[in-house]
Amino acid sequence: MSLLKQDISLFGDNIPWFEGLREKARKAFERIGLPTAKTEAWKYSYFKEDALNKPQIDETPHECDGHCHDASKLPFAAVELKYCNGKLTHIAHDLPCGIIIRPLYEATEDGEIKPYLNKSFDMEEFPFAALNTAFLDEGLFIVITAGTILNMPIYLHYHQHSGMNRLCNIRNIIVIEKGAKATLIEDFDGESDARYFDNIVNEIYVGTGAILQHYKRQNEASEAHHVAFNSVQVKSGGKYESLIAHGECALARTESCVRLTQENASAEVNGVYRLAQNGVSDITTNIRHLAPHTDSDQLVKGVLDGKAKGVFQGQIHIAPDAQQTTGYQLHRALVLSDGAEVDCKPELEIFADDVKCSHGATSGDLDAEQLFYMQARGIPLAEARQILIEAYLNEVFEKVEDTAVAEWLKGRL
Repeated sequence: MSLLKQDISLFGDNIPWFEGLREKARKAFERIGLPTAKTEAWKYSYFKEDALNKPQIDETPHECDGHCHDASKLPFAAVELKYCNGKLTHIAHDLPCGIIIRPLYEATEDGEIKPYLNKSFDMEEFPFAALNTAFLDEGLFIVITAGTILNMPIYLHYHQHSGMNRLCNIRNIIVIEKGAKATLIEDFDGESDARYFDNIVNEIYVGTGAILQHYKRQNEASEAHHVAFNSVQVKSGGKYESLIAHGECALARTESCVRLTQENASAEVNGVYRLAQNGVSDITTNIRHLAPHTDSDQLVKGVLDGKAKGVFQGQIHIAPDAQQTTGYQLHRALVLSDGAEVDCKPELEIFADDVKCSHGATSGDLDAEQLFYMQARGIPLAEARQILIEAYLNEVFEKVEDTAVAEWLKGRL
């Protein structure tokens, strides 16, 4: 990519280990390049290089007056952090006890982030994570200290303005220490005529007996591209719970790679997508059971109309020593038009013999009899369809523990 040859000024070029990491990433990305239709992990939603259309990394400081975040007003209390045009613009300073939040550059300068940064994945396997590392400049270091039970969510709002075809590389490091519990919400949107590429990497470390509830809502400009990678490690007795909610976008791909590294670790990775135009939603998961007595569960549901495309790729890997493990996976889709498309690739990779695993996939249209029944009772067809669609997706939203957060997610999709 020609972008690699540009002379771009980024912080940290005077920190040898940090600049060395970026240089290693540049070389990795040059070797592997962008995925194509021949790249197995991307064959259903491959990324065309011309879709980036000469992206720019914005080096100028961004001044945000906050008005662009007004639409994201929350119906519940939260610790709010804001990105505008890929730049961190707001960090709450009155933080609850037990939570530490620092900008990436601060945690890099004093080396506090070094034990975690780029330690959870191999850049050779994830091209956009390599690109993210090559131009690493923005992000957060969030720590929930041992034993802390955070009683309000951490809310990250990402907003994009029009005017520049930005490539935004953001890295968040989230550490949930032993026995802690927290909720993290990510919310992505942009102006309707904006054209940009969000390249987000979250490295998440869930400690012994800790719990992280991670919810994401994405509904962006029709010309926007959104690629996110969640690299998660869970220790003994820890739990990672997530829900990915995709809305409109030229391409929205969220890939979650969850490693259950010790006994009794568990993960619940759920998803929902709803597209009515010609966007592409790709929810890709890789749950790796690396120890005995680990559990995972996945439920993904989608609704497609117009010329939209939905993709679900889910792999459950069970290592030879991961005995007495359970792993379940189910994908269902409603396809409401002849022009819509759904592609599903569930995989089980099992190397242990004492396990319980299953996967399944279905697709179809709304039930004609149910529609007729509702119309016979005076409900207009459009309203009847909407009621059935919402009821269909509710099964996923009901998995969100906090009902206020669940209702907010539903209302924003």
